[in-house]
Amino acid sequence: MEKLSLNYHLKLQEMCDCYMETDFSNAMQSMAGVESKDPEEDGIKYLALAIMSAITQKAEKLSFKKKGTELKAQIDNGSKQELPVPAAAVFDKIFEIMRTILHIEEDKGKMEFSLGLRSGEINVMVKVERKDGKQSLKIKFPKQ
Repeated sequence: MEKLSLNYHLKLQEMCDCYMETDFSNAMQSMAGVESKDPEEDGIKYLALAIMSAITQKAEKLSFKKKGTELKAQIDNGSKQELPVPAAAVFDKIFEIMRTILHIEEDKGKMEFSLGLRSGEINVMVKVERKDGKQSLKIKFPKQ
């Protein structure tokens, strides 16, 4: 029997499903600043936790920004809320994961992304950008 290899999109959906009943904030806090033994797995986990946190808070936008060594993750639901930030290797992997899922190799790109969840699916608009050592990832949620 052939073993199926999971892609990032499917892994992200599975992580969202797995952590749906979790305290997202505490789970992200436990990842803050801790060096990772598996940045890829932790990147998917952190991204899933951040997305689920944004969805439950009825956020308009979830954003990740990297400028040099400064890392920032925040939810915007009318007011901006800073999220605990994982280690730099995990944070870098988040950008790579979304670029891979969306097949965006250029410095700038924007694309709709559908994420299947236990209770249905959510369609979001994802925008990625990198320039002069800076990177950003913005996930815009539909109005609820």
